[in-house]
Amino acid sequence: MEEALLPEKKERIERAVTWEVFVEELKRVSCIAMPMVVVTVSQYLLRVVSMVMVGHLGTLSLSSAAIATSLTNVTGFSLLLGMASALETLCGQAYGAEQYQKLGIFTYGAIVSLILVCIPVSLLWIFLDKLLIFIGQDPLISLEAGRYSVWLILALFPYAILQSLVRFLQTQSLILPMLVCSIATLSFHVAVCWFLVFTMNLGNTGAALAIGLSYWLNVILLGLYVKYSSACEKARVSFSKDVFLSIPEFFHLAIPSAVMVCLEWWSVEIVILLSGLLSNPKLETSVLSICLTTTTLHYHIPYSVGAAASTRVSNELGAGNPQAARVSVLVVLALGLAEVLIASTTLFCCRHVLGYAYANEKEVVGYVEEMTPLVSFSFIMDGLQAVLGGVARGSGRQHLGACVNLTAFYIVGIPVAVVLGFALHLGGKGLWIGIAMGLTVQATLLSLITGFTNWQKQVAKARKRVF
Repeated sequence: MEEALLPEKKERIERAVTWEVFVEELKRVSCIAMPMVVVTVSQYLLRVVSMVMVGHLGTLSLSSAAIATSLTNVTGFSLLLGMASALETLCGQAYGAEQYQKLGIFTYGAIVSLILVCIPVSLLWIFLDKLLIFIGQDPLISLEAGRYSVWLILALFPYAILQSLVRFLQTQSLILPMLVCSIATLSFHVAVCWFLVFTMNLGNTGAALAIGLSYWLNVILLGLYVKYSSACEKARVSFSKDVFLSIPEFFHLAIPSAVMVCLEWWSVEIVILLSGLLSNPKLETSVLSICLTTTTLHYHIPYSVGAAASTRVSNELGAGNPQAARVSVLVVLALGLAEVLIASTTLFCCRHVLGYAYANEKEVVGYVEEMTPLVSFSFIMDGLQAVLGGVARGSGRQHLGACVNLTAFYIVGIPVAVVLGFALHLGGKGLWIGIAMGLTVQATLLSLITGFTNWQKQVAKARKRVF
């Protein structure tokens, strides 16, 4: 009788051990994800704060800054953010394999590469006013937007360095210094932006200059930490020829990483631009912008969970632990799913009052209320793809992510948006359904890729990449 109970007892013990491992991994992921939320939101708020202050200068200042911000995001910041994501694979797997010196080499290589990319982007921004006039924008708004983008070049170069340093620290789970530096930078930015815009009467120029100064401060603070902290001692290296040798490997992952990020980012901008062609463009554009702002604010939470996923998966693959990488994926999916369900339900329950956070007009508030169920659904799909995107970056499969985004948004999302918004006359609601469809396809394809992953094979690829 006792022998018959042994298999059942053994199974219970194995199940208990598995649950213990799951809980332990949940703690590790949470320790990365929770502070990363503050880091990503703080960095995002730098440009938002400048926009808010510029908004008090008048319609011309606000509209020109909005156009310049949108175009510089599309042509510059999204590109650098995407390319820097290659370090999540390279540094994360090198750290897991205990090849600490390679973290410094890869990071130096990324900084050199991204600064080179900044040069043609800067030239484009210098002539942004002429480009806007050429495509038919108002000359006065175009000139103001051009001036704003020229001064924003001062933010482009530190942003490239900042994204590299963030990945360097993130892949080592050194999140606390980034948290402190981000909060300090945001506090500095609010004060400096107010001083330059209102006290010095520099207007748009002051707002753009403040962003550059704030990014440089963040870079200096993180740079000092990396240089003098004992936590980074193993990964600190001198600048050498190995840095230049690492650049081809960086670009091999950086290009699909950039495509992966930019294809999604650009698709949303295209849909917002399409809203200006609808029968009531002022209302449609305003409501879609509110929906996009709400979605973007929430996105930073699952994106931070995705960053934790990238870190943990890349570390375990580099260390040669396929089962641990699989557990990390299960944990981040459980955490991500719980978060999006809570956020989506909360937003849906607040649908009657959400519009009042952005506007007082009854027409806008009512339209936002109608759109909220669609936005709540988008929360779920967007959150899941953000987490799964982190898994893809951690395992070095950005090329698959790029193919997924191309299919999801340009073969499904945007065509559906155009048909529903214009052919079937659903207006902004139809355009947003197109976005939601794209996110659903994206999350589904990434789920299938993750579900059918051979983690032992990914370990072999990671070890080959590192060694």
